[in-house]
Amino acid sequence: MNMKQYKSLSFSLLFILLLVSIVMSTSLGGVTIPFQETILVLLGAIPFVETITDSKYETILLQIRFPRVLVAGLVGAALAVSGVVMQSLFRNPMADPGIIGVSAGGAFGGVLAIFFGVTAIGTYMIPVLGFLCAFLTLMFVYLVSTQNGKTSILTLLLTGVAISSFLSACSSLLISYANLAQVQQILNWLMGDLNGRDWEHVQLLFFPVIICCVVFYFYRQELDILLLGEEEAQNLGMNVQRTRNILLVVASLLTGVSVSLTGAIGFVGLVVPHMLRLLVGPSHKVLIPASILGGAIFLILADLAARLVVKPSEIQIGIITAFFGAPFFIYLILRHKRKELS
Repeated sequence: MNMKQYKSLSFSLLFILLLVSIVMSTSLGGVTIPFQETILVLLGAIPFVETITDSKYETILLQIRFPRVLVAGLVGAALAVSGVVMQSLFRNPMADPGIIGVSAGGAFGGVLAIFFGVTAIGTYMIPVLGFLCAFLTLMFVYLVSTQNGKTSILTLLLTGVAISSFLSACSSLLISYANLAQVQQILNWLMGDLNGRDWEHVQLLFFPVIICCVVFYFYRQELDILLLGEEEAQNLGMNVQRTRNILLVVASLLTGVSVSLTGAIGFVGLVVPHMLRLLVGPSHKVLIPASILGGAIFLILADLAARLVVKPSEIQIGIITAFFGAPFFIYLILRHKRKELS
C-alpha cells in the first residue's frame, strides 16, 4: 500500500468512526434508544428524506441529544485544529490552543456572568461575556508582545502564562465570595459543560468553525514552511510576521468562541494533533482535515463517557479529557527529554 492509499484509508476510517460515534452518543444516555431507530430519526431529519420512525424518540434525539453531540463535535474540531496551528506557529509539541491565555480569558468571562447574575437576562450572556473576555485577553497579550510592528514569540508565551495565572486567580477570588449555587455552576463551567446545549449553540458555533478551518487550510503550505524555522521561511519569500499574526488571531478567536460556549475543556488541542501526526504525518494538507475529524470524534466520545460513567448522573467533560490528556502530556515531556539527552 502506497502513502496515498494509506492516507485515503485513514480518512475513510476517521469518517466512519465519526458517524459511528455520532450514532452511539445520540443513542446512549439515561434512556437507551436502539441504534436502528436513531439512524432512521437522524436520516428523517434530512430534507427530502422520508423514513418511518417511532415519534416518541424524536424529541429526545433531535431536540436534546443530537444538538449536544453536534456542539461536542464542533468544539472538538475547533480545539484540535487550533492546537495544530499553535504547535506549528510556536514549533513546540506541547503548545495548545490556550497557550496565550485565551482559554483563561473565556473561562473568566463565564465566571463573571455567573457571579454577577447577568444570566438572568438570558443564558446567552455567558457565551457573550466569555467571548468578550477571550478577545480582550488576546488583544492585551498581542499588544504587550508587539513592538515596532514585530511580535516576540517568547514575550507572547510569557505574557500568556502571566495573564492565565492572573485570570485564574481572579476566578478563584470570585468563587470564594460566591454562594453555593453559584459555586456549583462556576465549577461546572470551569471543568467544561455541555449540559443543555441546543440548536442555538450549534448555530453560534457552525459558521465560525467552518470559516476558521477554511482559513487554516488556505495557509497549509505556510504552516509547513514555518516548521522549517523563521529564517528559512523568510528566505523562501514568506512574510512571517503577517502570516503568524493572521493564524495566531484566527486560532485564538476560534478557541475563544469554543470556550465561551462550553467552558474550559483542556487537552483536546494537545492530544489529538499528536495522535493524528502519527497516523497521517506532519503535512498540514492532510493533518488539518484529519485533526478536524479526530477532534470531533475525541470530544463526542469523551462526552458520551461523561454521561455514562456515573449514569444516571454525569461528570464534567473536562474531567474525562484530563484523564486521557494528562498521561499523554507526561509522555510528551518524557519523550522530549529523551530527545534532548540523545
